[in-house]
Amino acid sequence: MQRDIVVIGGSFGSTAVLKHILGSLPPDLPAAILIATHISSRSVSHLPEALSRATALPVHQAVDGQPVEPGRVYVAPPDRHLLLLNGTILLGTGPRENMARPAIDPLFRSAALAYGPRVVGLILTGLLNDGAAGLHAIKAVGGVAVVQHPLDAEADGMPRAALEAAEVDHVGRVAELPRLLTAMVGTDAAPAVPAPPELELEVAIAAGRRLGSDQLRKIGEPTALTCPHCQGVLSEIKGSGPLRYRCQIGDAFTAEAAMAAQDATVSDAVRIAMRLMEERTELVTRMARDARDGGRTAVAELYEARAVEYAGYADTLRRAATLELRAARGAEPEAS
Repeated sequence: MQRDIVVIGGSFGSTAVLKHILGSLPPDLPAAILIATHISSRSVSHLPEALSRATALPVHQAVDGQPVEPGRVYVAPPDRHLLLLNGTILLGTGPRENMARPAIDPLFRSAALAYGPRVVGLILTGLLNDGAAGLHAIKAVGGVAVVQHPLDAEADGMPRAALEAAEVDHVGRVAELPRLLTAMVGTDAAPAVPAPPELELEVAIAAGRRLGSDQLRKIGEPTALTCPHCQGVLSEIKGSGPLRYRCQIGDAFTAEAAMAAQDATVSDAVRIAMRLMEERTELVTRMARDARDGGRTAVAELYEARAVEYAGYADTLRRAATLELRAARGAEPEAS
């Protein structure tokens, strides 16, 4: 049994890294390479074409049901989880993980479940911490964990999270990663290790299986937290690093991703409240003008005072929205 499956996850800044890695690998590499990066569900992915121009290895967007063959590169398509099942590719329609579909964790988990110690997992540059739990799963079944050096990454969030979540075998800069992968694939894999029972369930969720409360209780404990998407109860997943949660419909978040999603919800709420206050200010101002035109001075003064109050609220909300926008511009977006 040899190491012949390489799974790679990356996000912000990862396209250039992937081009370098694939361009430096031998064309007869005795392993299949599967790649998941964060892609907008509403966009067309040009990553396969971009990578094809950088390497002699055949690169294709993954197709549901196609066999996994050595010496080929498979790239996750938009809005589908890239999964491995019985030597073939399965494109999953399950819930988003860490606000992404495709997400990195489902690919890594499915590879761990299907191929065990034959898997080499590589985490590249990116924000937040998608991929850390998946790399932990690969290590749990005897696979190999590789991480781009955080100081060499354009965004160090994902590499740092992976280093914290799993006992990583190799940490390398971009220039070193092709040599590391080439040296590992085709070598003897470690003895097989039984997969944790929750791994199969989480792969099934990513594939599209409905998750109910009974199933969720097998892998998580309910908390007082709510899902940023559906507002349902979040359950804390047992015994898996990093700290992460799922809701009853299956949306999954690490603690860090949940906070990021909540920040976006708060930002939307601030903008909606600001618009409503501005509209209310306009309405009571118009009512005050109408009262004055009708000679009802006392009523007009009441409305004018209320307009000043509402304008103050709107101004406070506008300042909050401006601060949030400046903070967002100061941070890099999570994108490949």
